[in-house]
Amino acid sequence: MNPEDDRSRWSSGRTGLPDLLRGHRLAAGLTQAELATRAGIGVRTVRDVERGRSSRPQRTTIELLATALGLAGAARSTFVAARHVPTPRSPEPEPPSYVGSAGVVRPAVLPPAVELIGRERDVVELVGMLTSDPAVRLVSLVGLAGVGKTALALAVAHAAAGRLPGGVAGVLVGEGSDVAEVLAVSAAVFGAARLPELATRLDGQPALLIVDAVERAPGTAVETVHRLASAVPSLRVLVTGRHPVGLRGERVRPVAPLDAPPPDRDDADSAALARYPAVALFTARLALVRPNPPTAAELPALARLVRRLGGLPLAIELMAARGRILDLNELLDRYGDRVLDLATFSGAGERPGWNATDPGPVQRTPATAVETLRDAVATSYLLLTPKERAALRRLAAFSNRWSVKLAEEILDVGPDSADTVVTDSVALLDRLLELGLLSVRGAGPFRFRLLDAVREFAVEQTAGVGELTAVRRRHARVMARLVARTAPNLVGSDLIAAVHRLDNMGGDISSALAHAAVDDPVTALRLAAGLTRWWRFRGRDVAGRRWLRRLLADPRTADAAPVLRAWAGLGVARLAAEHGAGAEELPAARAALGAFRSAGDVAGELEARTVLSALLTGTGDHDEARGQAEAVLALATRHGRTRDMTVAQNNLAWHGIRVGDLATARRRLAAADRLAAQCGDRRLRALAMANLAEVARLEGRYGVAVDQGRRTLAALTALGDPGHHRRVLGTVGLALARDGRVAEATEVLAELRRGGPVVGLGRMPADGICALIEGTLALHQGDRDLAAEWFAVAVESGANGQDRRDLVEALVGLAASTADPAVLDRLREVCRDSGFRLLPPEVESLEAVTRRP
Repeated sequence: MNPEDDRSRWSSGRTGLPDLLRGHRLAAGLTQAELATRAGIGVRTVRDVERGRSSRPQRTTIELLATALGLAGAARSTFVAARHVPTPRSPEPEPPSYVGSAGVVRPAVLPPAVELIGRERDVVELVGMLTSDPAVRLVSLVGLAGVGKTALALAVAHAAAGRLPGGVAGVLVGEGSDVAEVLAVSAAVFGAARLPELATRLDGQPALLIVDAVERAPGTAVETVHRLASAVPSLRVLVTGRHPVGLRGERVRPVAPLDAPPPDRDDADSAALARYPAVALFTARLALVRPNPPTAAELPALARLVRRLGGLPLAIELMAARGRILDLNELLDRYGDRVLDLATFSGAGERPGWNATDPGPVQRTPATAVETLRDAVATSYLLLTPKERAALRRLAAFSNRWSVKLAEEILDVGPDSADTVVTDSVALLDRLLELGLLSVRGAGPFRFRLLDAVREFAVEQTAGVGELTAVRRRHARVMARLVARTAPNLVGSDLIAAVHRLDNMGGDISSALAHAAVDDPVTALRLAAGLTRWWRFRGRDVAGRRWLRRLLADPRTADAAPVLRAWAGLGVARLAAEHGAGAEELPAARAALGAFRSAGDVAGELEARTVLSALLTGTGDHDEARGQAEAVLALATRHGRTRDMTVAQNNLAWHGIRVGDLATARRRLAAADRLAAQCGDRRLRALAMANLAEVARLEGRYGVAVDQGRRTLAALTALGDPGHHRRVLGTVGLALARDGRVAEATEVLAELRRGGPVVGLGRMPADGICALIEGTLALHQGDRDLAAEWFAVAVESGANGQDRRDLVEALVGLAASTADPAVLDRLREVCRDSGFRLLPPEVESLEAVTRRP
């Protein structure tokens, strides 16, 4: 049913101002107090107008109410004109009605449906369950207060009414209600005097009854629903509450909060954010209190606000109402840390959405007058057993999504566990989901998360019982074990999957590291030592190096296992090489090598020698660098470690390129390709193919280089390795430029420039590679002046690079363009310092320069 249909009905000329006001207010999902706040008038004024106590309210008051309700056009004119219509003494709003399959008009004794955002799938599925499956007699919508159970139930009832010839109706359970009272009202809303008459009246026709807020009188609700189901077989019952009824055949449907943007979407544009229902609801409600939509400067605050509110609709509406006074950045600053104190129900004690009709005393029972979000969570928390509460407090240590395995680790579930709080984690998660405390999203292992408000409340409880330090320590150890399991897969064919696994837990890893560094530094050191490759892959080498150095310097880690300290020291050296500080960490790498050899740790020794080879290359000590690579190859061969043999062959091929021995480099790369295929490492094989394309280019076999490079690009795209993808793109572009294929080289230039500033490991930045390609094209076309300009840019860009091969090529191009003796002097200096030897085509270019008149 369209909510606008309800508004037009309430706006008919036959209806007085009290009914118009109440109808529009309920259609908007507002309490009297919320409407008064929006209109800027007193709540008593709203009450008096709704109850007909004000014979002719001031026009200004009516205008303010119309604006607060968002009325426009004919609806606004009718509302304002109703100020002059005499108020009947006993106003009776006309209930909506539906025509059943037999042509009989059946009343729908329900408040108007309100517009729902983000619940479309829920409505469709629930309507299907209640109208198409005769076996479904009882469905319970469960969840936290303010999650929108009542609004969803009303939307489902209105949507299903046309398919239920027996009619739809609803009752609101109140505290102190007894079974006889609720049964009497349940029969009355369908026009029956007593329960036995209800079955006769329906005559086997399907009907739907909503029983709202069953948690207020759970015993009464259970008995009522049981007796209704027994006496009236054609009646479907849709229950709302904070926990299931617990009857046989009950279908429990947890009502989850609305989806909110994840942290990585905070900087998205308004259109992208609007696709999240929590954002759409916030902006819709914000539009009722201020004329302008959120500005670009407010969008990050909007994303953070709805996420902090946990996607709870009522909390979102209450926060949006404050947007009348404050902008969204001010709202975030003022209330971002106080969401648990937001009031979920306020005003004169009315439950939002009900009292549009008044079938009996059950509906008149008031709701709790003031209830904060903290109170709402506390009510559900108290439904748990003491052990379930203890488990919830441990799970609250996770700040992001987690898996069943991680839950079992932090709960210490297992046959040999001495500190477990539950024996069945699946049953616990099902219980938390049943109470609306847990969110489940996606299909991967990391799909569980406590609602933000629940997590914050549980953390408060953890601190209150003195468990916070112990829980955080347990969490850090769980994260350390996760990283230890994942770290071996941060190489080889599983690299991308392993990186994404750590990305999923990135927030928890960071918080665990921060807490453990203070409370349990050895665990922090173990955690950080396993993160080196992840930090390197994600470009966090500077921050990671700082963490490792800080933890190694902590006197409390001095007695940690020597091998652990060696891995941490090696991590410092590896990360230092990423930002040109490798020379500083050579002693740390050598010390790590010594520790691994003393411990007989072959994997550690291979890693240390590989890192040392890279550091020594960066410092210009090429002979020792090659010696370390040769030692890696010999040790890996002796122990049958195929992957390490592949890495060593790749590294030694680079040394062949350095001295101009391209034939040897090609043979080593062919061996690396064969070894990578043997161990099933697709990424290492792709890198060997990339290096083979580069060798073919340096040999002057440009067509081969282009074909090989393009096959490699396809493989790297499938692997998701953008850094090396752009490195190979540079090889292809240079080969095309050397081969005079201008149009194709221009296309590669455009792709390189779209991709960002860095090509990847072992190459100069993208602007330098682009300049090298541009200079080569200009030189090929005979424009030496233009070529000189581009080669000068490439020289400047590659001056501080680790791999001097690109710099040598740029200097050769600049010398060929200018015949400047100073350039030739610099080229000789670079070759002397780096150990590079010029290739025959480069020697020919320089000889042509010297012969030029």
